[in-house]
Amino acid sequence: MTPIHIDDPADPRIELYRDLRERDVARLGHAFVAEGEVVLEKLVASGRHPILSVLLTKRRVAHVQSLLDRLPTSTPVYVCAQPVMDAISGFALHRGVLALGQLPTLDPVEVLLAGLGPDALVVCLMGVSNHDNIGGIFRNAAAFGADAVLLDGACCDPLYRKAIRVSVGAVLTTPYARLTSGEDPVTLLNRFSFESLALSPAGEVELHQVRRAGRTAVLFGAEGPGLSDDVLARCRTVRLAMADGFDSLNVATTSGIVLHHLATAG
Repeated sequence: MTPIHIDDPADPRIELYRDLRERDVARLGHAFVAEGEVVLEKLVASGRHPILSVLLTKRRVAHVQSLLDRLPTSTPVYVCAQPVMDAISGFALHRGVLALGQLPTLDPVEVLLAGLGPDALVVCLMGVSNHDNIGGIFRNAAAFGADAVLLDGACCDPLYRKAIRVSVGAVLTTPYARLTSGEDPVTLLNRFSFESLALSPAGEVELHQVRRAGRTAVLFGAEGPGLSDDVLARCRTVRLAMADGFDSLNVATTSGIVLHHLATAG
């Protein structure tokens, strides 16, 4: 690997790294941006997303050399000074590590569910449009051994730079699929023998009463509206016990509590 030195922030070779705060991931077309050494490590280790290029500040090269050595020799590795990196990205990017990954072709939900084991744990998200929450939920899913994440069409893109960063790279290693328009998650989960647990402040049972048995899916809705009445009516509804005056938590926090319980409860 021979580093390619970049001295001009306007160099066309690093066009897709430019003005990161102003770009939606869709504007990158075929690629997504990964940020930070830990995320780069997950990206390299997963092998699921071809790495199109890497952009580093000079001081970070030695820190990630072992990762760079694992890339194909044809992968461009661009190196620049910190002021040039900041000018390229549009803000002070102290981590000094960026990479472009190739957007994946996702399996249909049916294919993903069919390939899971008899005791699989699946997270299903509906209407979660905040990138911090998406990243946090993926991090929790990975930490507590969930086998997959399903997202409906109203969920934001988990491969948005901030979501990847908040997930500490878990988005790059956790299998996921997106429901197509008109696909009903509860019907799909029932077809593949999953028990569906839906989180709601008005849930019929408290979380501590729930025990996993076989394939289990846990459904979370957006903060505020939550899950629809139709979804709740077709699932076993679960609530978290709370002090007076509060009925819910941030959805990412809730997911961590629920997934920990489901992963550890006998």
